[in-house]
Amino acid sequence: MKKIMHIILYSCRKATELIDKRSVMGLSWIERIRLFMHKGLCDACTTYDKQSRLIDRFLHHHLHDHHQEENVPQLQNDELKERIIERL
Repeated sequence: MKKIMHIILYSCRKATELIDKRSVMGLSWIERIRLFMHKGLCDACTTYDKQSRLIDRFLHHHLHDHHQEENVPQLQNDELKERIIERL
């Protein structure tokens, strides 16, 4: 039974690899199903998935903002830097 479960379910290492892969290039339908099954049983990988999605959203948001800042005149960039430093 243990061998069958190992074939059907991913290890945590493989699950975290797929979570990272999903954000870059997507998963096949079988990978999505097996990852879903693994996360249904593994709280650690579910937490890792939530944190990974949060980091992806954060980076996407800030990279998008940075891209828009490239079109802002230098004076406004300096003001933005000062505001960021003040908040830190």
